[in-house]
Formats: sequence, structure tokens, C-alpha cells
Amino acid sequence: ATMASDEPKAKKIKLADVEDEEKKADPNSLFGMGNPLLDICAVVDKDFLDKYTLKPNDQILAEDKHKELFEELVKKFKVEYHAGGATQNSIKIAQWMIQKPHKVGTFFGCIGKDKFGDILKQKAEEAHVDAHYYEQDEEPTGTCAACITGDNRSLVANLAAANCYKREKHLDVEENWKLVEKAKVFYIAEGAAFAKEQDFETKDIKEIAKKAQALPKVNSKRQRVVVLTQGKDETVMAQGDKVETFPVVKIDPKDIVDTNGAGDAFVGGFLSGLVQEKSLDQCVKAGHYSANVIIKRAGCTFPEKPDFK
Repeated sequence: ATMASDEPKAKKIKLADVEDEEKKADPNSLFGMGNPLLDICAVVDKDFLDKYTLKPNDQILAEDKHKELFEELVKKFKVEYHAGGATQNSIKIAQWMIQKPHKVGTFFGCIGKDKFGDILKQKAEEAHVDAHYYEQDEEPTGTCAACITGDNRSLVANLAAANCYKREKHLDVEENWKLVEKAKVFYIAEGAAFAKEQDFETKDIKEIAKKAQALPKVNSKRQRVVVLTQGKDETVMAQGDKVETFPVVKIDPKDIVDTNGAGDAFVGGFLSGLVQEKSLDQCVKAGHYSANVIIKRAGCTFPEKPDFK
């Protein structure tokens, strides 16, 4: 009789195990911090490019002569707004890959107390990202204008408020720091030309991955994992003394619309796997999938749901 009563219990445990395997990431378990920009996209005419001396296909930082560009873009053309900036893009894509629960991704950055800041907050909310912005009124919200002519995109970024983040006024505030403590995975982008900076004296991507992996590390309990992407060429991952390569998803060049957000999208896909405790191979595959989706669309945008198995 004892045996009989034990059996259903055993079955229950097995079911619970299965449910655990499929368990999604917890809210606020992924934390990102960077420069939040409001992407303002519009199809423009040649006169507009000429007025602001913009090349049809380019990425530049705004100078004084571009100050009026953002307001004029909004007034003159039909614009689309998206929450942007590299780190915020990656957190947004990770959240899209995960779908539920909402607000797995937390994002910190600095914006202005203005109309563009309000739109950015609304766009982050629509993307189900838990964005907590430090708001100040010395500088306006950072923006990135995407001026589209045909297949070309001329990007003009004005970092403005994005450069004004104050740790002591935001990160160190108790309720914000609690969100940092809830996170398991942290992403803060660094844009330095890493190998050059480190004097690696090699352009061989596998060698660079190996050398970066072997750099001194404060936390010796966990090995560093280095992942390097190379556009359409294979992705390289170094872990321990092992270097692996992963081919990217094949794509017909005529299906490529815009490669600008590809790197952010790869990171977002990779992070979505990492925060769900998937194997690193699976994380790379998720990164390849999301990058493949993003390059077929204009801007760092995506369909309603991912189709990634």
C-alpha cells in the first residue's frame, strides 16, 4: 500500500522537473546600461541630405550644423520612433526573443525631461523592457536620425543627455540598486578597437579570441568566454583553451535590407539564451537567428514573435 501511494508522488516530481527545464527567465534577470537614443526614422529627399551635407549612406555624430535637423525631420516627414542605442537595442531584442515574462530586461541610461524623452519611455514600455532612466534637464534626450533615401540610410546621432548619466543620482539610489542585485546577466557595451588597444599584434580572429580569453580576470571562479562576430563570416568562440567556429545563417544578398543593427541583434539573441541558462552553442545560434531577422528589415525592428526553436 505504501508503494502505491508513493508512485503518484514520483510522477509529480518528474512533471515538476520537466516544467523547470522549460522555465523562462525571471523578471529583471538581465541588466543593461548604456546610451539610450530615440531612433527617428524617415524617408527624406536629396534636398534634405544636401541641406545638412549628409552622405546618402553614412554614420556620423551630430555637429552644431545638425542641431535643427531632428526637429525639421519630425516637422517635414512622416517619422517612425524606436527605442535605440546599442545596449538598449540588445536588451530589447533579448526581451523579444524571450517573449514572456515581460521585463526580463532592465535598462539604465540618461535622458532629458522633454518630448523625445517621453516618447522613448513609451517605446521602451511597448518593447516590454523595464527601463529606468535618470532624467535631467541640462541636455536634451539623445537622438539618432535615420534619413532614408532608396536603399540608403544616413545616420546622425546626437548623444546629448546619454552622456550625462550620474551614478550617485541614479545607480546608487536604493530602489535602482535593488534591480541591479536581481540580475544574473549584465551587459555593458564597450566599443574600443580591442585588439589594437591590447597590442595583440595579430589580425587573425581566432588568435584575438584566444588572447582575449587569456587576459587576467578578477573572478577566477568563472572562465571568460569570448565571442567574436564577423558579419557574414563565421562566429568565433573561445572558452578555456578551446576555439570553436559557428557558421552564420545563410541569406540571399537581395534579402538584406539594413545591416546596421546586426551586431546589437546578435548580442540580444545571445543574451536571451544566456539568461535562460542555455548552452553557449545555443546562445550563439539564438544570436545568429536574431541578427538574420533584423538585417531583413529597416532599422533595428522585428516581427511580433520570433520563430526560433
